Amino acid sequence: MPHADSYWRIDRPAEGFSATDFPSLPAMTVRTFLPECYEPRYPYPLLVLFHGHGQNEEQVLRLAPKLSRRNFVTISLRGPERLGTCPDGRPACGWGDGSPESTAIIDELVLRAVEQTRRTYHIHSERVYLVGVNEGAAAAYRTAFSLAGQVAGVAAINGAIPRPTQGRPLFRLETVRQLRVMIAHGIANVAVPYSQAERDHRLLYTAGADVSLTPYPTTHRVHQDMLNDLNRWIIGHVNTPSENVLLGVQ
Repeated sequence: MPHADSYWRIDRPAEGFSATDFPSLPAMTVRTFLPECYEPRYPYPLLVLFHGHGQNEEQVLRLAPKLSRRNFVTISLRGPERLGTCPDGRPACGWGDGSPESTAIIDELVLRAVEQTRRTYHIHSERVYLVGVNEGAAAAYRTAFSLAGQVAGVAAINGAIPRPTQGRPLFRLETVRQLRVMIAHGIANVAVPYSQAERDHRLLYTAGADVSLTPYPTTHRVHQDMLNDLNRWIIGHVNTPSENVLLGVQ
């Protein structure tokens, strides 16, 4: 794989939202939020956002400036499953049925998106975090379990670990032990009860993951305190040494 450092932008592009095209994947849609005062010499953490069921990459990326305007480069992906149209006329999308075929497609989308982003911006190779919101948490979990050792951590906001499909194990113990996991969940969430988040926490803790669970006074909606804590959680890991080399890009 090409050396990503050779492709960094050395100018200081303006803060804000932009779209990224992938010539090798013409159907792929990725949006980027660049922090203010982008410093090309600083290796930024990269956040990869997964939207909820029936939403799209535009909607979930609106969380990026609420999370932090300075600390991260953030990208959002569009789920490959088409579910119709949102009220605003944009596509409504999902993340598939969790089958091995569906998971492989999403893994490829994440790998290509991260590689392309690292060609454009200065991203730290050991600070790639997956963030799933609502139903997008299941896709973020699946991808993190599949690429464990290649991502620094995964955060689930008002979501849940998916059930195993086709009799396959959800994860391998030796890989999930390398993951940092943050679970942020509304105590009044009726779509995914808080008890489910507690079960997920017990499962990951028993498996050996570095996992935390925090309740919030909200329902299925994203509470600002969740984003504040996510910001602190990632920044708290920024200076933690890691032996992993992420996504095969040096």
